[in-house]
Amino acid sequence: MSENKTLQPTTIIIFGATGDLAKRKLFPAFYNLYIDGRMPKGFNIVALGRADNTEEYFKTYIKENLESFSRKKVTAGDWAGFQAHITYFQHQLDEEKSYQDLHEKLDKFDTVYGTRGNRLFYLSIGPNFVSTISNHIKNTSLASDPQKDRIIIEKPFGHNKQSAIELNSLLAETFEEEQIYRIDHYLGKETVQNILAFRFGNSIFEPLWDRHHIESVQITVAEEVGVETRGSFYEQTGALRDMIQNHLLQILCMVAMEPPASLESGEIRDRKVDVLKAIRRISPETVDQYAVRGQYGKGTINGVKVKGYRQEDGIAENSNTETFAAVNFYLDNERWQDVPFYVRTGKKMKEKHSYITIQFKPLPHSTFSESSQLLSANKLIINIQPLMDIRLQFMTKMPGLSLDLKPVEMIFDYFACQENTPEAYETLLLDALLGDLTLFMRSDQVEEAWDVVKTIQEAWENSKDSSFPNYDAGSWGPEDSFTMVERQGHTWA
Repeated sequence: MSENKTLQPTTIIIFGATGDLAKRKLFPAFYNLYIDGRMPKGFNIVALGRADNTEEYFKTYIKENLESFSRKKVTAGDWAGFQAHITYFQHQLDEEKSYQDLHEKLDKFDTVYGTRGNRLFYLSIGPNFVSTISNHIKNTSLASDPQKDRIIIEKPFGHNKQSAIELNSLLAETFEEEQIYRIDHYLGKETVQNILAFRFGNSIFEPLWDRHHIESVQITVAEEVGVETRGSFYEQTGALRDMIQNHLLQILCMVAMEPPASLESGEIRDRKVDVLKAIRRISPETVDQYAVRGQYGKGTINGVKVKGYRQEDGIAENSNTETFAAVNFYLDNERWQDVPFYVRTGKKMKEKHSYITIQFKPLPHSTFSESSQLLSANKLIINIQPLMDIRLQFMTKMPGLSLDLKPVEMIFDYFACQENTPEAYETLLLDALLGDLTLFMRSDQVEEAWDVVKTIQEAWENSKDSSFPNYDAGSWGPEDSFTMVERQGHTWA
């Protein structure tokens, strides 16, 4: 969402700079922005870690990771320029003296800048450390300028609505809401961002974007991988909290929101909150009707036999944690009344595929109604990953002497336009540097999203599913998810 603006001198402080997220996503993103000339002319990255590493050792570690994870090639010249902006700083999260020493370091950078620079704090750490870091930042006045200082936090933003409210209150003690950037990397993906341009920049689609013309909406985020090394974390989380409460509901907001009056961040985020408030809450007694959970067992993926969830490291042998979740939502507003929004996500699925399917209503009367041919529904498919394209499916006559119809697709392919597109974190970090909050979640969005899934979450936590495991690894999930949509005359696309 970023526009061409002058970037002010900025010091980026990364808590957890030796962690997995930093090495795989953050440093590669900053490196690529640097090569593209998108970083401020005056910037420094202060990498915080507990270990007593030398700066030379840490920079070698970063360079090795860039060679593995950067989308752009690491050259000697680019690396020489980039590494000059990196400082390793030994830091203890729970010691105020460390924050006072950090303050002195940041003041020295400001002296070099010749002005009080912006400060961007990135909390690439577990949620249990947010309180400690926030309090120390407050006590040492590290983020004393609301116009210049920002903090980025990663999900989870709480584990239920009450904890989300408590987290928001905690952050509000140190930061203004406009300083808090709650990052959801799905919103930085090119095809997700393009939903706004596609809907509101084309006169042929926006008039059709309502209950009169659309029969159903589907959002799927399927993963081939299992829990890998995150077993102990995932065992306490599950698919509903890990994916639907944030990623999928945010995509749903992009699809369903009303036209914003402008592209100003507050206006767009207001429209997203309107969607979350309009989602019909599922009553406790109807959870089984509108929500399906699953857990993968043993199976085969790409010809390789894989183990089930309960055989993964760190997983209880009788685990009740769902690795698959599907929900049928409805929005109670004029635009979307009675249109089902189906969302599903799962691990160890048949393939890695994230996409949105908009299915349009059939014609009330078709000239071809007496034909033996079955007319396929018109569909708009927005592929998020690994494909990045937008496909419009419609019927056309096959070449030849007979009036035979077949479905065809018109495709806009991102890779055909630009093969090496920016990563989601590049987009989001640039927006944070610019102070653009559009693609970041606001406190009321977080709380409303938790409220949407509250009854489902409580029902699943309070009852054990005796059918687990109920889908094979390498499949498309439990049979009940297909039954849920078939009851309304639909199928998963």
